Amino acid sequence: MSVLVFAETAEGNFRKPAFESVSYGQRVAASLGLPLHVLCLDHELSESSIKQLGDYGASHVLWDRNELFRHFDPQPFAKALRTAAEATQASVIVLSLTYNGRALAPLLAAQLNAGLVTGAIQLPEFVGQEFRIKKNVFGGKAIATVALRTPVKIIAVLPNAVAPQRASTDVAVELFESGVTASDWKIKIKGIRKSSGKVILSDAEIVVSGGRGLKGPENWGMIEELAEVLGAATACSRPVADVHWRPHEEHVGQTGLTIRPNLYIAIGISGAIQHLAGVNGSKVIVVINKDPEAPFFKAADYGIVGDAFEIVPALTRAFKRFKSGELTFS
Repeated sequence: MSVLVFAETAEGNFRKPAFESVSYGQRVAASLGLPLHVLCLDHELSESSIKQLGDYGASHVLWDRNELFRHFDPQPFAKALRTAAEATQASVIVLSLTYNGRALAPLLAAQLNAGLVTGAIQLPEFVGQEFRIKKNVFGGKAIATVALRTPVKIIAVLPNAVAPQRASTDVAVELFESGVTASDWKIKIKGIRKSSGKVILSDAEIVVSGGRGLKGPENWGMIEELAEVLGAATACSRPVADVHWRPHEEHVGQTGLTIRPNLYIAIGISGAIQHLAGVNGSKVIVVINKDPEAPFFKAADYGIVGDAFEIVPALTRAFKRFKSGELTFS
């Protein structure tokens, strides 16, 4: 038996969720006394990039360099994972609950007849052969403990929920053939639109988000300027994405991306429960809204009641002065 981790990549690079899942898998493997294997599916990766996984405890990496993996399709990716799981006799499979992970995890669980927890927020508690794993439920308003008793267990870890731990290890890279062919691909890619943000939203430690209170897309410049000063990613509420003020890949909430940054700044967002479901795991929430009755203030750690068109530029100027050393706080 072993623990198998799927380390997700994008255009030949690992993103933060990959390191989180490898670290999570390494700690599970260490607790169970099992070997750890990591699967990479990306022809653009370099061996030096793969060595980065050693910083999070990966010692044995299976690398399929098939060029077909340049675009995601859950069916062939699940086939590759299933092949790797069978080759390594994996009893535990760990991956990240990214957009791709949401499609991949249940498909793989059905194929392997495995128990599945999606959105794990803690390491498992081991009770005999049973895993007990905590996850958020009811839009983040409660925490459930799920028991896995199946021979094969799949854990999809919520991004930014379990901080990765450094565990320097020498990495052995093995070229691996999963047997995936072009006929396995059912999704045809007509084009790809990339997010223009400088910081990837799912990886961001700080997020500046805007809602309908900004009145129109022409006013988004002040959101982007504040984000640039803070080294933050930009996000938006669903109504903003629905009217095409911002691209849908910036939509956070119950039907969008779930994020857990260290700091979430919500500007002109009322704070409906659907939006809160995607951001209430943030360590600190700051709300700026001219409506003192906005629901978001009940969830906020800090709130500013006032006109965003006055407050946000003032904050941006203050942060610029602070970074330049002109302004200090005691």
